[in-house]
Amino acid sequence: MSEEIKYRQAKTGKLLIEILPDKCDFCGCCVGVCPEDAIELKEAEIYIIDPRCTNCAKCIWSCPIEVIKMNKDGVPFGGTIK
Repeated sequence: MSEEIKYRQAKTGKLLIEILPDKCDFCGCCVGVCPEDAIELKEAEIYIIDPRCTNCAKCIWSCPIEVIKMNKDGVPFGGTIK
């Protein structure tokens, strides 16, 4: 996995939802529960699509290995937004 996709983040207001793809097992649970279709899973890459994400946090609660987090400070840890 490339360093470029170390963190995929969606910035929504002052909150930030981030997926740690280097720890993700790409099961797709988060994709299936997202009411806005804001999460894309392509091969070994996962993205949160910023304009679609409404911060409902369903992805966070659905992740069986807890690699989706919400940063309440709104400070990006690095990476890219799609």
